[in-house]
Amino acid sequence: MQVINQLVEEAKSIAQNREYESPESQAARQLQICNACRYCESFCAVFPAMTRRLSFPQSDVHYLANLCHNCGACLHACQYAPPHDFGVNIPQVMAQVRLKTYERFAWPHFMGKTYAQNGLWLALCLFIALTVFIKLIVLSNEGAASATQFYQLMDHGTMVSLFAPVFLFDVLALSIGLLGFNGYLRTATSSTPASALDLAQATHNVATLKYLDGGHQDGCNNADDAFTLYRRRMHHLTFYGFLLCFASTSVATLDHYLLGFEAPYGLNTLPKILGSIGGVFLLFGSMGLGYLNITRHKDHGDLKQKPMDLGFIALLILVSSSGLLLWLCGQTQALPILLASHLASVMALFLTLPYGKFAHGIYRTAALIRFAVEKRLPSTIVLKQD
Repeated sequence: MQVINQLVEEAKSIAQNREYESPESQAARQLQICNACRYCESFCAVFPAMTRRLSFPQSDVHYLANLCHNCGACLHACQYAPPHDFGVNIPQVMAQVRLKTYERFAWPHFMGKTYAQNGLWLALCLFIALTVFIKLIVLSNEGAASATQFYQLMDHGTMVSLFAPVFLFDVLALSIGLLGFNGYLRTATSSTPASALDLAQATHNVATLKYLDGGHQDGCNNADDAFTLYRRRMHHLTFYGFLLCFASTSVATLDHYLLGFEAPYGLNTLPKILGSIGGVFLLFGSMGLGYLNITRHKDHGDLKQKPMDLGFIALLILVSSSGLLLWLCGQTQALPILLASHLASVMALFLTLPYGKFAHGIYRTAALIRFAVEKRLPSTIVLKQD
């Protein structure tokens, strides 16, 4: 009890000057209080990992921040949350630290600052500019006026030359950032490599959003003390809708290059089926996430990141809605503008992908893999590092 009182008194004295602290220092201070309390120990992966530590150096804070799913349950359960003098708000401070993670491991490094500038207006302006640019390419085609299929407006080679460099750059930038972050995590956890079982467990946790349930299967808090599974379901729709759309494009690519089946594809073909289902999932999921982002309580996250969140969501909505409209109205006179707007939305999404909210899923997956490794190690392995 004496140790708890000492930690609380130290935290209270530091809290008086917390506005001058970095997000990492703020998180370390709040985690010390959480480590003394441990009421939220069963809520998610953050708190079991926290209890393995006696102190919280910067690498550990970044590791724990990327384990956080920002569900809000711990904020509503916390007796030291604002307006208490301790001001413990784990979802908010973890969101602030995650932004520091993205900036630190961005590649090229100077692009890290674009996370703060990658907002809604940038997404919309980029979409409009690319729509005009691609529309000019489409109109330069001599057969544009009488075209009934989009490959008559823009041939396959032109599409590949436009999108392949952007896609390959995304893969390179995210891979380099992920490798750097994963090496950094080993200083916070251990150098023990992940086993097949660790990878399987982490993959299951990512695919099912295991820790986005508030710790009690009733869901997350959004704007008040009420629990809801709505946020988890919208994430699932968005995540699997995106994967289905990507799978549709991948299957179409294999059909084109390996099997010699060229677009346009019929409604009963695998690319069309995957794309249409994925588009519907992605549209409803991203619209749901947009609603939750707009209506969520200000204490549940970092308000400075809301433009970045909304920019990513807006592009997902534009990609899915324009793709579905292109599918439904592709035989009409609206084909040129529909094709231009869809390709522009996809291009804008992939141009901003390495420097936006998409990074959250990449770094969270890496953190969950290290968490799976850490769980099977003796607690002393982590504690000795301090």
